[in-house]
Amino acid sequence: MDFSYAALSRFPDVEAPNLQAWDATDELLVRTALAAGLPGEEIAVIGDEYGAITLALTDAGMRGIRVHQDLATGRRALARNAEALGLGRPSRVSHDAGEERRVDEQRADTGAARLGIGTDGPAFVECELGPALLTGARLVLLQLPKSLAELEEIADAVARWAAPGVTLIAGGRVKYMTLTQNEVLGRSFETVQPQRAERKSRLIVASGVRDAPAQPPYPVSASLSVPGLDRPLAIVAHGGAFAGAKLDIGTRVLLEVLGRPPLRPLSLSKRQGSDSPRPISVVDLGCGTGILAATYALTHPGARVIATDRSAAAVASARATFAANGIDAQVIHDDAGSEIPDQSVDLILLNPPFHLGASIHAGAATKLFEAAARILKPGGELLTVYNSHLGYKPELSKLVGPTEQLHRTPKFTVTRSIRR
Repeated sequence: MDFSYAALSRFPDVEAPNLQAWDATDELLVRTALAAGLPGEEIAVIGDEYGAITLALTDAGMRGIRVHQDLATGRRALARNAEALGLGRPSRVSHDAGEERRVDEQRADTGAARLGIGTDGPAFVECELGPALLTGARLVLLQLPKSLAELEEIADAVARWAAPGVTLIAGGRVKYMTLTQNEVLGRSFETVQPQRAERKSRLIVASGVRDAPAQPPYPVSASLSVPGLDRPLAIVAHGGAFAGAKLDIGTRVLLEVLGRPPLRPLSLSKRQGSDSPRPISVVDLGCGTGILAATYALTHPGARVIATDRSAAAVASARATFAANGIDAQVIHDDAGSEIPDQSVDLILLNPPFHLGASIHAGAATKLFEAAARILKPGGELLTVYNSHLGYKPELSKLVGPTEQLHRTPKFTVTRSIRR
């Protein structure tokens, strides 16, 4: 097999000399799948970051592969890489609740064929994590996620919806793998067998599906006391959502600052004295489970709130959080607010990540700062919380506009940037 992994690009995700679009784990998973001799419509791929697994199998002649990627950047990279390599464009399966129920009812019948997937269909089909992805799958290839909670949700989904004799082959870089991952897989599979490491990667073969519990382990929910609210906030979290059904420390610090009357956003105070009926437009950029957006929406019922995240697990969590609290707000699965019009937003709330996958890289935050500068109106405001040692204030001043420190603890800093 002579598939050119080096031709793959991470774009629109952050690109840098120390970041590439594939690793040895992808190659091991592809080699194992080809050796299995199964048709593409009986294979599901999960966590294929930029399309290396899906496109290598497609290049080998397989068709009907189903793929789930959590990140919007990964989905766009897969489509872009497929087009660049002449391997077509992905098809998508409808993911409305009715569709999922119909697929679940049909899982014991003809599987992927019921979805119009097969040798005469598209080379690969994008699906959300659920029955449409896994019905009839006999082999599931997984790039191990960082989060044990996400791994548990995936393993349960495979055991719950895939073919009875399914084999799950999970792989990762040895330095990031733990024995606890084997334990998590063991909750859904009777046999979990790590393979010999090769090129600093290792595969784990899980087989013998256990009976799935009546209810999936995720999403989980919790009722939390949140700064600025006089009642508990209901939080709903899927396994892949940052911080789960908890209030992370950075978000708590930003909410504490946001609720202090002397430090309320200037854009809001200016709106309060205005005769204009237009509501303030607020974006939670990188929303996670939606705590910032939900709290703002409940404390400012006249605001137009949008929550956006590149993670599908986060978006599903935020939607469920809003529903649990009776909030009518828009949630977008998007990359750095790319679907939000330029100069259309009054206020942005931001708790940026400083990891790209398993790598610590400032590019993730920089991309969000640039997005904020694009979508904020002149005079609009960006409230950012970040780890104090990262020192983002000069970069925020350069990319967005004049930036002042509102609050600082030994661990976190909150700043306000005014769009110039």
